[in-house]
Amino acid sequence: MIKATHGARAPVHPGAEISADRLALVREKLAAKPDGVVEAIAREAGVPTQLVLEALPPEMRIFVAPDRFETIWRRLAQWGDVLFIVHTPDIVLECEGRLPVGSFGAGYYNIHGDSPISGHIKAENCRAIYLVDRKFHGRRSCSVQFFNGAGEAMFKVFVRRDKSRELIPEQLALFEALYQE
Repeated sequence: MIKATHGARAPVHPGAEISADRLALVREKLAAKPDGVVEAIAREAGVPTQLVLEALPPEMRIFVAPDRFETIWRRLAQWGDVLFIVHTPDIVLECEGRLPVGSFGAGYYNIHGDSPISGHIKAENCRAIYLVDRKFHGRRSCSVQFFNGAGEAMFKVFVRRDKSRELIPEQLALFEALYQE
């Protein structure tokens, strides 16, 4: 059980006050393009990406407490090849591969294995996890997104698409099972 909460919110950018004008701008941009790039809306509105995600309708996102990091990661490691994305202002890095099961050591969650996805994640910096099920450029998109204390995405794990650009049914079923917990 992952203890997911529909519509629940995690603190964004603790101590930071977001003006009503900025929140209104976020809502306006989402209304104009509800399937747009969340990071682009955040940058245009001058707010953390997590705040834009939380402005989505509650049925499109489920908050999972960050202390469930390893539990969620282990579940994702069972999905087979996923689409792993790191999105910063300077790069959108996409990598397909299996998520190796990791272990904690030296202050990191260390992931290594027979996959192009490997490295060291500062899991203690994760302050929120969201299961996200929304349209993206007109198509259903399902992902698990990990956020840091600044309200920015550390990384995202997406259900992959097949050659017809449809979500892979087996992965979608695993995502939907996680979403229903």
